[in-house]
Amino acid sequence: MADVAARAGVSRALVSIVFRNQPGASEETRERVLRVADEIGYRPDSAARLLARGRSRTLGVLFTVHQAFHTNLIEGIYPEAEHLGYEVLLSGATRDRSEEKAVEALLSHRCEALILLGSFAEPALLEAVGRRTVAVSVSRRVPRAHVDFVHSAEGKGVRQAMDHLVELGHRRITHIDGGRGPGSAERRRAYRAAMRRHGLEAEARVVPGDHTEESGIETGRLLLAERDRGRPLPTAVLAGNDRSAMGLLMTLIRAGVQVPRDLSVVGYDDSHLSHLMPVGLTTVRQDARLMAEHAVRFAVERLEKPELEPREAVLEPKLVVRESSGPVPAAEA
Repeated sequence: MADVAARAGVSRALVSIVFRNQPGASEETRERVLRVADEIGYRPDSAARLLARGRSRTLGVLFTVHQAFHTNLIEGIYPEAEHLGYEVLLSGATRDRSEEKAVEALLSHRCEALILLGSFAEPALLEAVGRRTVAVSVSRRVPRAHVDFVHSAEGKGVRQAMDHLVELGHRRITHIDGGRGPGSAERRRAYRAAMRRHGLEAEARVVPGDHTEESGIETGRLLLAERDRGRPLPTAVLAGNDRSAMGLLMTLIRAGVQVPRDLSVVGYDDSHLSHLMPVGLTTVRQDARLMAEHAVRFAVERLEKPELEPREAVLEPKLVVRESSGPVPAAEA
């Protein structure tokens, strides 16, 4: 600002008045100051101004780098945050960068609130984060933690998928577990409950896994190896999420298994990658934009009213039927 003032031939205080768009400068002076600022490439530091008032108006977002659904959520977070007058700062967790480190980075940059996308953190860490700052957990629910929660009705989504498969005549339906992934326990329980409800408990099988393509690939290899030893393939697989379903699909297709003629596959999330597979993926859609909007609003509302009790938004999932699911093979009907 001192450089602008010297070049424009005015005081630094007058430059400050112009940049804050306050009265006290003539229109000619205002135009000259703004022209000089543009010539030397000066831009007011809005972040510094906010920090001087004790505010950053920045929401920190923790996400996992390889989770495609987190990209969908982030696309919804930006417009809602901007609409409410907040900036967004991202911090990614990777195999070599823990969630705890990603959270500390956001706090060190003075983010006023945190939005945690699909956190794998221990409940104690989520509770600690919620005690330190305003926090919203998306897709991961931890009872009694001092954070707000936004997630889909996992059980309802799984029931829709399972009813769809049973209506197509499937009985030997296998589930690829999501391990410690967000929503995995609920999806696993809902799968077992659906098998019992349809009288298929004896056919229930949960294959250990996680929310990665590698999990689907390993499950595909396992099922193919069992087939070679005489155990028939299941007629359908409900994967823990879309990434796992994609790994399974690619492994089966490369081995010559016809999807869905020989085996149906269903995912969970409806991430943008589900549209890009050689066989369109039947999956349970979580409304990423609506989840993002709820998360941002929860964070901003709690910043304005810190006394609010923790809240929870449970959103409706919807089964999206594409080409990866079809009638049970004729030999099984």
